[in-house]
Amino acid sequence: MTVWVDASSGASGDMLLGALLGAGVPLPVLQAAVQAVSPEPVSLAVEPVHRNGLAATRCHVRAAESTAHRTWRDIRQLLTRADLEEPVRVPALEVFERLAVAEATVHGADPLDVTFHEVGALDAIADVVGVCAGFATLPEAADAVVVSPVAVGSGSVRAAHGTLPVPPPAVAELLRGAPSYAGPPGAPAMELCTPTGAALLRTLATGWGAQPAMVTDRIGTGAGGRDPDGHANVLRLLVGTPADASGPVPLLVETNVDDLDPRVWPAVIAALLEAGASDAWLTPILMKKGRPAHTLSVLVRSDRAVPVRAAIFRETSTIGVREHPLTKHALEREMTSIEVGGRTIAVKLARHDGVLVNAQPEYDDVARAAAYLGRPVSDVLGDAIAASRRFFADGGPTR
Repeated sequence: MTVWVDASSGASGDMLLGALLGAGVPLPVLQAAVQAVSPEPVSLAVEPVHRNGLAATRCHVRAAESTAHRTWRDIRQLLTRADLEEPVRVPALEVFERLAVAEATVHGADPLDVTFHEVGALDAIADVVGVCAGFATLPEAADAVVVSPVAVGSGSVRAAHGTLPVPPPAVAELLRGAPSYAGPPGAPAMELCTPTGAALLRTLATGWGAQPAMVTDRIGTGAGGRDPDGHANVLRLLVGTPADASGPVPLLVETNVDDLDPRVWPAVIAALLEAGASDAWLTPILMKKGRPAHTLSVLVRSDRAVPVRAAIFRETSTIGVREHPLTKHALEREMTSIEVGGRTIAVKLARHDGVLVNAQPEYDDVARAAAYLGRPVSDVLGDAIAASRRFFADGGPTR
């Protein structure tokens, strides 16, 4: 599943709610999640509207006016105690943590003590929890959520701390490291991206950029509360599948890095494999002006490229990658096992046109067996290789 969020006209919690509803997410799913968290009654209502001639879905959050100014501690407690599925609770907690850290950075405070004003209101809590619940219904959406450059607006806005420039300091902090701009030509001088919208996008996005190659199945258009002349105050959500009709293809993603502490590389490789890479490796190189560097090479299926690409940008200092589609020829593989000193060791068999051509003991099993037996790894490996030779005489285990 691939999701593209078009935030080129702005972003807010209610716009994302409307886009999810327009894309077919059932209202009761969002309502149930909101009710599980909110300490007071909150209801969601759907209204078809038009924004600068475009049909859109407006989601109204209806709650009694509250004067409570909740801290990050308060909201964290509400979310932790709520009867929510973890795929909803975890991103919701992350959204509010991002908001608290951004506010603390702007005002020089401890994030736990940050008092939310607009963001702490019941409707904003409903926005965050509802959006997280909506995205959790999209199959595998969290693995491929690409967000366009975010329109933040211009001018000034009135907030709890007085008149602030647009983008407000918290929004600028939240979008640090993500692509943003004032807005499309003709956009009014107004706030187009709210702190809640910015925090949601930063939490949900696995990548940033133009619409990826995809077959779109569902489209949702969420409306903001205002309808200024000459500007469609909407956010679009496209949900579909990758465009590769023949299925995922292998890609080689590479980048040259000359300014990363080499002690970090093991963690980088681990993060890439966790993000879905099939393999990742480093090659020492010498760059211009004689600078030593490394080429990071990552093998990944095209349907996993978005989160892997995001991990490269997040974990390394590179500012660009190159990608090449590959043709891969893989042998038929199967797993069996042998015993050395009473310890079971897995063996990977490979066949070409049905003929066994390789039998390789799994090194991790060999190392564990050697440690248990108190023998050198090289000795146990030699015994395992010898024991594996019998598969060539037998033609491999019975399939």
